[in-house]
Amino acid sequence: MEIEIEKVKDYWDSHPCNVRHSPREIGSREYFDEVEKRKYFVEPHIPQFAQFEKWKGKNVLEIGCGIGTDSINFAKNGADLTVVELSEKSLEIARKRFSVYGLKAKFYLGNAEELNSFLPVEPYDLIYSFGVIHHTPYPEKVFEEIKKYCHFNTEIRIMLYSKWSFKALWIILKYGKGAFWRAKDLIRTYSEAQAGSPVTHYYSFRDIRCLMKDFEIIKMIKDHIFPYKIDKYLNYEYEWVWYFRWLPKIIFHWLERHFGWHTLIIAKIKH
Repeated sequence: MEIEIEKVKDYWDSHPCNVRHSPREIGSREYFDEVEKRKYFVEPHIPQFAQFEKWKGKNVLEIGCGIGTDSINFAKNGADLTVVELSEKSLEIARKRFSVYGLKAKFYLGNAEELNSFLPVEPYDLIYSFGVIHHTPYPEKVFEEIKKYCHFNTEIRIMLYSKWSFKALWIILKYGKGAFWRAKDLIRTYSEAQAGSPVTHYYSFRDIRCLMKDFEIIKMIKDHIFPYKIDKYLNYEYEWVWYFRWLPKIIFHWLERHFGWHTLIIAKIKH
């Protein structure tokens, strides 16, 4: 396990999520503003899902803050925020971001599979994790840890990658030439913008219910199909690929609800 988690840490230290969302100097206010603008332009479902304004004055725990785009929005909206991050490099950038904006949070560096070994056990009103838990070797251990930080009304908002999705099919067809028997390795390798993720899990709704067996799932939906030409996107141009360009938006959003890459889960602990 230690070797695996070290590989995950090394990968994200080398590839902090969304770090290339702006060409400006990393750590400047202009850089962070552009990172946020681009992230939420491409993934507009994130603010809708997180509902940052709902958590004013509430205790929020974010597991896997990355470079802090969601984190800073919880703080801007008045949440009492605690963040946990495995990647030292990502956490360094997130700390800088809070300093630039003059905002505060409690920062912890550590493995979420062993949360109570470094994070004091206390209840939170919201436990939030977007696109993180599926990159740890043993996600079930993270959910065991999460239980320790819940009170009777704690809300859990989690995003996990979707098994039955356009993205999974696209990876298998593009990089595996249709080798479905290699799906697990292909999706692990090509799940992120930079190839080589050491761990990537992906789930059906049924899988998630098993993984979160100790939680009452209130809502679970799919969202997000990335429609842009990648070469254009890397140059900050937003041109849709031809097979999505001619679709009516209502059809495209229907596809996202049925074959989206992001499974959005709202849950509470069972009592």
